[in-house]
Order: sequence, then C-alpha cells, then structure tokens
Amino acid sequence: MNRYSAWSLFRAGLERQRNWQPAWRDAEPKKAYDAIVIGGGGHGLATAYYLAKVHGIRNVALLERGWIGGGNTGRNTTVIRSNYFFPESTRFYDHALTLYEGLSRELNYNIMFSRRGMWTLAHDRHGLEVLRRSVNAMLRNGAEVELVGGEEVLRRIPGLCPTRFPVLAGLLQPRGGTARHDAVAWGYARAADGLGVDIIQNCEVLGFDIRGGAIRGVRTSRGDIASDRVGMAVAGHSSAMAKLAGFRLPIVSYALQAFVSEPMKPVLDTVVLAPATGVYVSQSDKGELVLGGALDLFPSYAQRGSLPALEQVAGGLIDMFPQFSRVRLLRQWAGIVDVVQDSTPILGQSPIDGLYLNCGWGTGGFKAIPAGGHCLAHVMATGKTHPLAAAFTLDRFRTGALIDEAAASGIAH
Repeated sequence: MNRYSAWSLFRAGLERQRNWQPAWRDAEPKKAYDAIVIGGGGHGLATAYYLAKVHGIRNVALLERGWIGGGNTGRNTTVIRSNYFFPESTRFYDHALTLYEGLSRELNYNIMFSRRGMWTLAHDRHGLEVLRRSVNAMLRNGAEVELVGGEEVLRRIPGLCPTRFPVLAGLLQPRGGTARHDAVAWGYARAADGLGVDIIQNCEVLGFDIRGGAIRGVRTSRGDIASDRVGMAVAGHSSAMAKLAGFRLPIVSYALQAFVSEPMKPVLDTVVLAPATGVYVSQSDKGELVLGGALDLFPSYAQRGSLPALEQVAGGLIDMFPQFSRVRLLRQWAGIVDVVQDSTPILGQSPIDGLYLNCGWGTGGFKAIPAGGHCLAHVMATGKTHPLAAAFTLDRFRTGALIDEAAASGIAH
C-alpha cells in the first residue's frame, strides 16, 4: 500500500495521475479464514482493521452484499458527539470521539474530521430542565460540555433566528463535529486491505453453518466459507441476519431520512439540533446544508424518502433559519436503523458460540464507528467483552440492567 503524502501527490502530478493504485483489492473468497466480518459499512470495516492492527489476526474476510459504504455509512448526516446521559454511554462514545480525532493520521487518509461543536437547544422550561440535567450528568461522567444562555446562543450560532420557539439555552459539546462519511469507510477499507484483510464485495450471506451450538462458517452467494469466529455488523438488517442463525434480537428497523441542499458559501460553522422543530442541521465542506429529522413512525426496510418527512424537516429548518427559505434541496434518502428498546447498542456474544454482535445503533451508529469496531474486534479476538462494552451485551435484557438513552438520542425517537 502506497503511503499518501504531499510528495506522493506531487509525484503523481508529474506522472499525469496515471499510476495511482486502487485503494483496496477486490478479493476473491477463500475456503476458510481465521475470522469473518459480515457487513462492509463503517463498523464492519473498523472491526476488520482492528482485528489485523491490534490483535494481529490478518487472515480475515469482510463480506459485503453490495459495495463498500453503500449502506448506512453513506446514508447518514455525519454528526459525531458523545453527549449522553449514562456513564457507560459517555465513556463509550467519548472513546469513539477520541479515536476519530486521530483517525486521519492513523489511517493515512483524510476523513475530513471537523471539530465544530454540537448544540442542543432548549425552547421551554421543560427543555431547559432536561439540558441542565444532561449537563450535570455529562460533567460527572467526565465529558466536556457547557450550558449557554439564550442570548449568548443566538450570538454564537450564525443566522439562528427562530420565529415560533424562543431559545432559552443551549447545550454545547465543543469536541463534537462532523466527518466525511465516505472517507471514513474508504480509509478503514484501505488500511484493512493494507494489513492483509480480504474485502469481498457483492457477496451476500445466505445462511450459517452451525453445529453443536457453535458457528462453523457461513453460506454465501459466492460459496461456503469456513470460520469459527464470525462478527455481524449489518445495521438495520441485524434482525433478519439473526433469524438466519436461528435466534431473535430485540430490534425493530425503521427508516431515518436525511436531506442535502444545493451548495452555498459558508454560513453555518457548527451543528445545531432543535428538539422543538424536530430538525438538526450542519453545513458540509462542499457548502451543502445537511438536514435530518425524526424516525419514520412505522417499521421499514425501504431506503427512500417521503413527502411528509420532507415537509416536516423543511418547515423546521425555516423556523430556525428563515434565511434558508429559498434554498433548494438536491437529494433525499433514508438509512435503515436498528432500534433497541432502551436506545443502547448491543455488542458482544450472541446465543451462538463464536458468533458476535454489533447492532442496535438506532441513536446513530456513525459517531460510534471506531469504538464499535474496536470493541467487536476485541471480543472476536479474545472471547471476552471489552470493558467499554460490558454494559451493552445482550444479557442485559435477561437481567433487566437496561440503559435508557432515548433522551440522549436527540430527535431520532
């Protein structure tokens, strides 16, 4: 794998850009591997990378039904934050945020991480009380966060001028921000391939080889592949994949829609979430407004938009930023999110020995990609749950030790 640098860019210019190598190999599947990762999104790619980099397991196959980054990793609003309520959640997402901050250097690939801050607004006394409680909890959990008065919020957020809902206060996480979603997937894919991982696209998993209660391999559209360690990171299709393995997950899949506007000059230098309008917004490096709203209210696997969601998000945006009323939208799409009852992910061992889970990211899986991959790789390599994910195992539904993070999920619920 060639290392990217200013010198390599200059040399490629002298060669008229003719000698760039592919970012990763399009590998053919072998008959057996030391480990298999199902899902070519951010979490699956990160898992494969950390298996090779941290644990030295390089005979790894990453199986993707479509193409790399073609699922939720390429269908999200790119927000990265760790402003959660419970200490277990804050530690986990803060670890992900820390990894994100150094990820471009580690992967030798610019993921375009922008530490621009994340705002959550309060519009009434009930919302203000929720913000105060959240700030106190996060400070106790060791997260950097600030409660800002309404007038100061209006001064610090360019163009914010709500017409219906007054801003009483705002919760600011300065370390929050955004990253280029495609670049995260491509960076992990390139780095994993450089360590020997086989990235196999257009390879659908059709079933599992399970004998004596343990995994022995997978059946795919490109033949059977043997392995006694399989990790599953398939987001909204987790429940369908679990069904193939013979067990059920406490997951319901919903469509979460997002929107992108036409590009314009830089006007918004932060991420803003307004619960009263049900909208969050940021501006991309290309100048596009990136918008999101609430989940669709019915289970679905359809990766398409709808007019009611468009109306709700457009109306909410104009209420916060009236100057955007004449901006045109370019694209609308949906990702399929896997929602767990307590809005906390599932990470660790499944009911099948050797089959491991990474799912339940209904509150937003993109911000958790580095930590999710790091923890899934750990349990696949060692057989032991990583301390950061100890509270996120499937066993919590048996013991009742749930972690209800629905409020911290913002407007996703």
